[in-house]
Amino acid sequence: MTLPRLALLTLLCAALPAGAQAQFWPFGARTNEPPVPPASVPTAPAAPAQPQPGAPLSLGVPAQPGAPGQPSQAQPAGPPQPRPAAVRTASEDEVVGRDLRRNGEAGRLRIERAARGALTARLTLDGTRISKPGQACQVKVADGEPIPLSAQGRPEGSLRFAIETPACPMAFDVLEGAVLVPAATAACVVEAADCRAEMHGLWGLEPAALAPLARAIETARGDADRAVRENYKVLSQRAGPGQVRAIVSEQAAFSSERDVACRDYAREANHGFCNARFTAARAASLAGKLGLISTAPTPAPAARRPAAPGPQAGPNPPATGTAPRAQPF
Repeated sequence: MTLPRLALLTLLCAALPAGAQAQFWPFGARTNEPPVPPASVPTAPAAPAQPQPGAPLSLGVPAQPGAPGQPSQAQPAGPPQPRPAAVRTASEDEVVGRDLRRNGEAGRLRIERAARGALTARLTLDGTRISKPGQACQVKVADGEPIPLSAQGRPEGSLRFAIETPACPMAFDVLEGAVLVPAATAACVVEAADCRAEMHGLWGLEPAALAPLARAIETARGDADRAVRENYKVLSQRAGPGQVRAIVSEQAAFSSERDVACRDYAREANHGFCNARFTAARAASLAGKLGLISTAPTPAPAARRPAAPGPQAGPNPPATGTAPRAQPF
């Protein structure tokens, strides 16, 4: 190659970009910049960083979850499980000595405590004549004499007692200030008195006695409603696949049964007594199904022993070692 051509080629290569000089340089000279690798060729992995002075050396053991310095992977918490609600049940002392009336206005049921702790009841029923249904009549069961009550345990969570008479047998659950007679209870029919009387429903206090207690009754109704909801949820979750449908049906029927039982209670809209006590009975029933209340038969009350006679007063009372106290006027 002559000298003029070589000089011209040198000037031409100097005018080209740096990346294209290698293609026209006849002697295979390269630039200082490394060529860009093709996209299909993987690049070499970056070298591991050198440990800093004073840093702990890694032995190549993978860190375990929950180890110090490592974020712990907490298991996702499930939804909170409902807890059964405690339910307070009434004792027989809350109805002893009170005049209870069916729907707050009809008949009369008075429970009394006889000798040795036994319970008795006096029952008067208001009904209609068999021969003339539009005419009122009244029946005094057992001629108005006290009838012994037999304890039936807690089959539905609340204390249950029964009046066992041939003409008008009746069982009832004890609530706070009332008793609830199941809807399936047959009517009392006395042919000799030409009278037929219904006994089912809530036997409670008269409206005049309930009006001052309206606020307390409303609070009790709220507590009973909350206990029914919570215990129903727990019972549904604990039930087997073949039992859920029966539990749901029973709960759905509860509201309609309460409406039917309480629509005839005297002035129910003013105090809500029947709704509150009917709901409390349902709460006790659910608590019994959950095992919160023992449904075992209640033993009969023990006979009370007579009190020991005190010292008899006489002309010469026994000395007690102390001077007698002056009696107040």
